[in-house]
Amino acid sequence: MSEYVYDLDEVRRCYGLLRSSLPQPSEIYYSLKANPHPFVVRTLREQGCLAEVCSPGELRVALEAGYDGEQLLYTGPGKRDEDLREAVKEGVTQFSVDSPFGLDQLNALGVPVKAIVRINDEQPVPGHGLTMTGVPSQFGADLTWVLREPEAFGSRENVAVVGFHLYMGTNISDEGALLNQFRQAARTARRLAAETGLGVEVLDLGGGFGAPFARAGQLPVFPGLADGLADLLDETFPGWRSGWPVVAFESGRYLTATCGTLRTRVLDVKRSQERPVLVLESGVNHLGGMSGLRRLPPIVPDVQAPGSPVPDTIVAGPLCTPVDTWARAADVAPVSPGDVVSVPNVGAYGLYASLVAFLGHPLADEVVVDGGVVVDESRLELRRERGL
Repeated sequence: MSEYVYDLDEVRRCYGLLRSSLPQPSEIYYSLKANPHPFVVRTLREQGCLAEVCSPGELRVALEAGYDGEQLLYTGPGKRDEDLREAVKEGVTQFSVDSPFGLDQLNALGVPVKAIVRINDEQPVPGHGLTMTGVPSQFGADLTWVLREPEAFGSRENVAVVGFHLYMGTNISDEGALLNQFRQAARTARRLAAETGLGVEVLDLGGGFGAPFARAGQLPVFPGLADGLADLLDETFPGWRSGWPVVAFESGRYLTATCGTLRTRVLDVKRSQERPVLVLESGVNHLGGMSGLRRLPPIVPDVQAPGSPVPDTIVAGPLCTPVDTWARAADVAPVSPGDVVSVPNVGAYGLYASLVAFLGHPLADEVVVDGGVVVDESRLELRRERGL
């Protein structure tokens, strides 16, 4: 038995915390990459979130959750022509582009759309869990490139360039560090507008709001962030309070991390060279597969069970590879085969950021709870399609 349990009341609470931490008026885009479960996506739509998608699969989930195409921002450093055609067919009108070629791709569709240009700033901002700017990257166009060749990033016959997209980093829990990155982003956008003549109807400042991952803990709170951002926007884009530009933020992790718990069965308990070893039904196929790719922090999970913890425990999954190890020295209470343990705060980048196809084990079930009542139970399956 392995199952993720998602609590929709917690999703709503997290949205309320983030909404109160950001200035009004502003938009929040939910980044589906964190957790595209249909019930989670639908709940955030009902709270007022727009949606950021970056693949045909995420587009389909968002539409099925009730979004209109015009409520979506389609992003990603490389986009297939057929995916863009499908997005436009479904009513998507706003895209983030990373190069002049991206604008040319959209223009070739022959349908009027809007684009914001993603910018790779000159320097990273300290304090990030994962730096997304200021380094050589597939994300965005270098600031110096846009300043040097602004005409290459201008509107096309079918594409209105309406603003900028700046995402500086991710998983930031310190309010001061968050405000510093937004300050750099807003000032960069102001500089671009002044030096290139490109208009700014939309200013997407990204996100980076941190949250605990696979460890006990609470969401950080940002009591001074909304006022700090309002002052910053008054300085850089004084028309923002009237919607010029529309200011947007993005979040996946903060909105969903604490809604999810992974419950999994103990398969074996033994000792190896005087060390306790715990083998679980869940491994990197259910949780933590992207930690080795630096998209997530190294996983050192809180494996929660009744009793006093035993130190120095190796926690592993069932896969036939030494890579399937969650922790080399964890504190875990004594358990026996058949017991069920839990890992908290895995609602973001849990199952959907794992190596689900590796070695063919069943995926974890997904259980959705709303108001303390189970409202949905399902399991994803991989299947092979023939005759393509």
